[in-house]
Amino acid sequence: MSPLPPGREVEVFYDGACPLCMREIRMLMRRDRAARIVFTDIAAPGFDAAALGTDQATLMARIKGRLPDGSWIEGVEVFRRLYAAVGFRRAVAVSRWPGVSHLLRLGYHLFAKNRLRLTGRCVDDVCAVPAPRAAA
Repeated sequence: MSPLPPGREVEVFYDGACPLCMREIRMLMRRDRAARIVFTDIAAPGFDAAALGTDQATLMARIKGRLPDGSWIEGVEVFRRLYAAVGFRRAVAVSRWPGVSHLLRLGYHLFAKNRLRLTGRCVDDVCAVPAPRAAA
């Protein structure tokens, strides 16, 4: 696994087929004027989770990020790093307060667990992890 390009602070692995997720990612892309974030769509044609030493189900379960040293982060910590990279450092500081941090972790856990259902991607009450789209 290669390190991030120079000047990049975090790589985010996001589900480009998730409408709610994409609202957040598009906002971050607009605000990332200094290009501190690497955006990787795990639903993109040709994306290969195995090349990262993981699998699609793991990446789909919770948002994942990678730091310049190659270490992985997930869940609320990914959002903290993304928000800090685009200049929301005060919000990140507040998110670390004990009560706030706990609520954010709980809220994200509930969202991640129900994300496919909330975004209308369950069929007959079955929410399977979608594979990346095939390359055209």
